[in-house]
Amino acid sequence: MGQLVDGRWQPDRLVSTDSSGRFHRAPSPLRNWITADGRAGPTGEGGFAAQAGRYHLYVSYACPFAHRALIVRSLMGLEETIGVSFTHWLMGEDGWSFAPASDSIPGDRLFGARHLYEIYQRSDPQFTGRVTVPVLYDRERDRIVSNDSGDIMRMLAGVFAKPDETPEFIPAGREARADELGAWLQERVNGGVYRAGFATTQEAYEEAVTALFEALDALEQRLSQHDFLFGNEPSEPDWRLLPTLLRLDLVYHGHFKCNLRRLADYPALSAYARTLYRWPGIAATCNFEHAKRHYFASHRHLNPAGIVPLGPDEHSLPWADPR
Repeated sequence: MGQLVDGRWQPDRLVSTDSSGRFHRAPSPLRNWITADGRAGPTGEGGFAAQAGRYHLYVSYACPFAHRALIVRSLMGLEETIGVSFTHWLMGEDGWSFAPASDSIPGDRLFGARHLYEIYQRSDPQFTGRVTVPVLYDRERDRIVSNDSGDIMRMLAGVFAKPDETPEFIPAGREARADELGAWLQERVNGGVYRAGFATTQEAYEEAVTALFEALDALEQRLSQHDFLFGNEPSEPDWRLLPTLLRLDLVYHGHFKCNLRRLADYPALSAYARTLYRWPGIAATCNFEHAKRHYFASHRHLNPAGIVPLGPDEHSLPWADPR
């Protein structure tokens, strides 16, 4: 709960809304790209050449945006190429920390930092902005490459993937459509649950929830006719969507008041989430105990006592159905 201002940690409110009570997620400020030869990518500066063992990923099991990066790392078989460090599930006054978690997940493997903001300070001693996950760090240049989840997904699936051994991340010739669909998902679904949960007026809340469930209705219709969002195999938009679907009934239905319907009320979306969750390597990227504890214990402005509900039982959720 805070941010860095000129390199100094400043505790403050976890979220901020505008005068109408609407929550707006700040854009990721660090958007360099790893490229095959180190030339500059679509944004940022150059100097980040693709080399095995050079880059390190900072994530939280709790965060759906960090979950995207973990999914692609697993899909592309990059466990030996890209190292990873996990934060603790609790976001306290000092933001994400590397305190030992209950399941003994080790913290910062690179520098032994106590808090994630120290990684941002190390990269840029004068950094100003929110300290978020995921973070892709360059060990050689000792700085952050990117903290944008979408860009990190594409980098991991692009310059590091072996075309003859890994799945096609975006169907050939459909990059523009993937961009369009990804932006729609981010606006209406991935970011929509946060706009509903963090709204501070009835109007802003109802606007966000209505848009979210209209989008889920449209996805249900689409997936009742197709196995995946486009193509015959899962591709980038599917992996952008999955982390939010997995948390919908578990967290967002109650904590963010996204309760017009449950994922379980959508037969096609439920079957789709179940298929993706069972995809090789995906279940291992999930830790739903971290997710529940993070949201309910960290967002004290929504849940002042920090009580974590016992339900729903993870094994009763539609994506865990053994059918």
